[in-house]
Amino acid sequence: MQTHPILTITGSDSTGGAGIQADIRTITALGAEAMTVVTSLTLQNSLGIQEFYDIPAPIIERQIDAVCDDAHPQVVKIGMVRDAASLAAIVRCLRRHHPRWTLYSPVVCSTHDEQLMDDNLIQLVQTELLPLCSLLVIRKHDAHHFLTTQTNQASLHSNKQTIKQSTTTHTVEADGTHGRCNELCSAIAVFLNQGSTLDDAVRRASLLVPPHTAEDPLSGATVRLYRQFLTLQEQQCSHNHDVNYYANQLGVSPRYLAQVTHRMAQQTPKNLIEATLLARIRQMLVQVPPLSLQAIADQLQFTPQTLSHYFKRLTGTTPTQYRRKQLPNI
Repeated sequence: MQTHPILTITGSDSTGGAGIQADIRTITALGAEAMTVVTSLTLQNSLGIQEFYDIPAPIIERQIDAVCDDAHPQVVKIGMVRDAASLAAIVRCLRRHHPRWTLYSPVVCSTHDEQLMDDNLIQLVQTELLPLCSLLVIRKHDAHHFLTTQTNQASLHSNKQTIKQSTTTHTVEADGTHGRCNELCSAIAVFLNQGSTLDDAVRRASLLVPPHTAEDPLSGATVRLYRQFLTLQEQQCSHNHDVNYYANQLGVSPRYLAQVTHRMAQQTPKNLIEATLLARIRQMLVQVPPLSLQAIADQLQFTPQTLSHYFKRLTGTTPTQYRRKQLPNI
């Protein structure tokens, strides 16, 4: 499936822990292409931010237009925006270029609790930017700035993330540092860019970026193995559906792999493989022009009948019914 580059609009973090540097690292690690627009340069180190140089709003707007006119990104991720003029420039560009998905991961406070957005700017974001966004990914620490009492509190809990339907956009509240929140949003952007639904993209990214890894210094080896497993089965699930295969590739026993996935995601390896495979089937079913069920089955090492039974067992509907619902005009 052909994909466009992902555009990230945010500040530069000279420590590499968040910002443009972290976005590029996450997006490219997951196999996508990152294009960038810098909104602010930070002079910072492990002690915190020493100074800012905010890029003038006309230059931000010209950066966005230069990328969008040429590469037409369908997924745009927005991070640090520090003044009203820059916000207005970004909003104008979103309205002009109409990306399919716009994700916003606001930077209200730094990791060292430096205030990066004032109340006036937060109010402008609520009225001008959020109505254009598909998803808000925000630290729980900062959520009260953006989630009002009018927000619908019906929640779906998945892997310790809270996903809420707000008046303008879906919201994911994330535990941990802004860098972790940033990584989660970038991973969601990649999966949306690959054709996942919003729910699938959030689920897959939440599994890839577990909520407690930044706070658990003893989990380094476990985290690495878990992410290696997720990356491997994302790459190979089309033709390998067997837990034993992945355990062998990773050099561990199936039992140990199951212990790792349970610790990190409260899931079995089989559940994770099935979820990734299901997301892949859904992607292929909604491709335009549409693929035949035979072609999809061939690519995924199924027969058409087995594929239909597998899909119906996991979703309660047949592939044909799912396609008709998602693509009513095809």
